[in-house]
Amino acid sequence: MRCWTPNKLRALKGKKRFATVTCYDATSAALIEALGDTSDLPLVLVGDSLGMTMQGNDSPLPVTLDHMVYHTQCVARVLRTPMLIADMPFGSYQACDEDGFRNALRLIQEGGADGIKLEGGERCASLIHQLVEAGIPVCGHLGLTPQSCLAMGGFKVQGRNPEAAQRLLHDAKILENAGCFSLVVEGVPASLGKAVSEALSIPVIGIGAGADTDGQILVWQDLLGLNLGHVPKFARAFACLGEQAIHGLRTYCAAVAEGTFPATSECYE
Repeated sequence: MRCWTPNKLRALKGKKRFATVTCYDATSAALIEALGDTSDLPLVLVGDSLGMTMQGNDSPLPVTLDHMVYHTQCVARVLRTPMLIADMPFGSYQACDEDGFRNALRLIQEGGADGIKLEGGERCASLIHQLVEAGIPVCGHLGLTPQSCLAMGGFKVQGRNPEAAQRLLHDAKILENAGCFSLVVEGVPASLGKAVSEALSIPVIGIGAGADTDGQILVWQDLLGLNLGHVPKFARAFACLGEQAIHGLRTYCAAVAEGTFPATSECYE
């Protein structure tokens, strides 16, 4: 049992802003655990963004439930403190609630997740209610929902007109009433991110939703400067590990070519 729980996370509402990150493997999970005090980082997400960050796809749509179970297992074996949430991938819950319920169970039983996250508003309320009644914590996701990238015509900011903003607020309240312990709001104007946070009694986690949400989430590769391709406007690199990795690789190759690696101290007698 990990230290952070839905009740502890809900208790942060209005008291403390917190950070969350995506995580896809055991090495990254070990680095999170090495923080020691994770009171500033109480939640970790195994996101279907792994389709892009780990698999090289241009969207999360090719990610399967088996992929999600595998990566969640890798993180769950090491993560001990923050709450661990896993994404329900595209196709795992859209057909019917029965599919969604059964697939969510796999992420809990096989993957070792503490809860699941799914995208969508009112249409997901019935499934969310069933999962919560069965004891499975659920995090909602509104705004720019990457699994809807085909219908949205790409990854575009949502909720820019009054009607769309009102629909999002309406859906947010429905998800809260269905039992979600938190809500991710992605790719919306900062004013809308603030309005959703103020309208709900559960923590709202923003990503490209302004600075006034209860928490923020960033993709692991973006925040550590490991992403050498396109970086979203809302992402900030808090380290430059990609550049350091390239430098390390060049230095390693040069040492091998020069015959200075391995040194005598690095050889067995």
